[in-house]
Amino acid sequence: MAKSIRSKWKRKCRAVKRERYGKKELDRLKKTLGIDEAQNGSSSNSDITMNELSEIVTVTTVEEFNEKRKQKTDDVMGSMEDEEIKKFNPKTLRNENGAYPIWLHPRKIKKTSKKTKKRTNPREKLVRETNNIMETN
Repeated sequence: MAKSIRSKWKRKCRAVKRERYGKKELDRLKKTLGIDEAQNGSSSNSDITMNELSEIVTVTTVEEFNEKRKQKTDDVMGSMEDEEIKKFNPKTLRNENGAYPIWLHPRKIKKTSKKTKKRTNPREKLVRETNNIMETN
């Protein structure tokens, strides 16, 4: 698909825009990082080498980043183990204090409370049925 004359023209226009905005973005990035054209000693179109960039910004590899992130998550999980984790009953959706969690929608609370009201002991059910039978007689 996308072989029409119009789509070809649109692609060409987008390529021109990409080139133009790319230059603007590079200039803006250099300005943000504080790199002057006088320091480079060349025209505004020249790219920055990694050596120059590492002097200004801390450059890390993906592996280093992932290691740091893993250490942070391990630290957080370690601190969570120290604290008491609240007990949560998935059937009643209540914690150990009998309160519903903050993230639970009120509609869901209403729905579960209806279900718990319907659930009764079989003995209570039997007693109700026998009382109903006795009343009818």
